[in-house]
Amino acid sequence: MAAAKKGELVPRPARKAEYEIRFATTDAKRGWRDLIATIRNPMSETWDFLTRTPLSTTPTNYRLKGDLGTIQRGGANHERWQHKPTAKGSARVWYFVDGHTVYLEQVHTSHPNETK
Repeated sequence: MAAAKKGELVPRPARKAEYEIRFATTDAKRGWRDLIATIRNPMSETWDFLTRTPLSTTPTNYRLKGDLGTIQRGGANHERWQHKPTAKGSARVWYFVDGHTVYLEQVHTSHPNETK
């Protein structure tokens, strides 16, 4: 293990039962960064939700329907979910779950046209 640098960020340890979150696309990484810059506290709550209960249906978290409801990655089909970081805001996080990993596929800073 390398020596720590002064001021180095301490990564949050995951609980054994938590899901891991990974970016599925570079656009998702960019959108995530942009949302953290504008709605930091709700994004922290989004992180908590996605690491603990990403497959729970709530008023702000649900499966997408129709053609948007399934995504194919790595030769397998996955259910595509949508999470709203705020109940009244227009930001959306689209993701799928594979095993114990949540893959952020699209992170929209405003309501995506596909679901209007």
